[in-house]
Amino acid sequence: MLLWLCATRSRFGDGGVIGVSAKASYRGVPRTALRSGTLIEGERAVPEEVPVAFSYGGSTHAVMMASPADLVDFAVGFSLTEGIISTRAEIRSIEVIEAGQGFDVQVDLQDANADALRARRRHMAGPVGCGLCGIESIEQAVRVVPVLSGSELSVYGDDIVAAMKALNEAQSLNRETRAVHGAGFYNPQKGLLAVREDVGRHNALDKLAGAVVNAGLPPNAGIVVVTSRLSVEMVQKTAILGSPILAAISAPTALAIETAESSGITLVALVRGEDFEIFTRADRIIL
Repeated sequence: MLLWLCATRSRFGDGGVIGVSAKASYRGVPRTALRSGTLIEGERAVPEEVPVAFSYGGSTHAVMMASPADLVDFAVGFSLTEGIISTRAEIRSIEVIEAGQGFDVQVDLQDANADALRARRRHMAGPVGCGLCGIESIEQAVRVVPVLSGSELSVYGDDIVAAMKALNEAQSLNRETRAVHGAGFYNPQKGLLAVREDVGRHNALDKLAGAVVNAGLPPNAGIVVVTSRLSVEMVQKTAILGSPILAAISAPTALAIETAESSGITLVALVRGEDFEIFTRADRIIL
């Protein structure tokens, strides 16, 4: 079975997508399994992984290996967390074009943003890497991010547990493949409002950021919850989105903790069942 994303064109104003993607991409492949000492022939569902290029003004800015779903959300979230835009209104339109084995996502920016990006590209010194696209210095890798210490959001410990449980249950692609990351946006009063999945944890969070922005959800009114470890880029992206609480199933890095502390984010990790650990701004969690 193969589910695939068709080429689409989307202009803002058509409305955002909330909830689990209906375009989860995977296929069934033959495999031989060893079960209790016996070889069993069968099939396993595996996620698709394709190159996705982000082009601005006709020039490719970055190419990511990603799941071919929710690419409009991906484009908005990537543009936001990479500092190419600061608001959704700075994008005129997005066109997703099937290109060989992948997709070219063509983003048309407002004139001022396009000029700024062209100037940035002229100063790029070398290739880019996962989670750190288009940067040209060490200082940019540990960039200053928005400070969210003034946020008044507070949640109960049960909300953290419920958010992770809801995310796990909503991951339709991971349920089929057991091979992708998920990112969700959880409001304590309304529950899980958005979920995005991808083979890459950075991609899943960028897609979620785009979904939240496209739907007009207030980022400061909810928890970002992810099924991955907490590296510094995950904290940076959450801060840029504007959510004051980030929770994860795995552990944080030292730099992620330092960045969360300086940006005023409540960092909750190792959310497993009823248990979790709080590393920064514990005052937002009511226990």
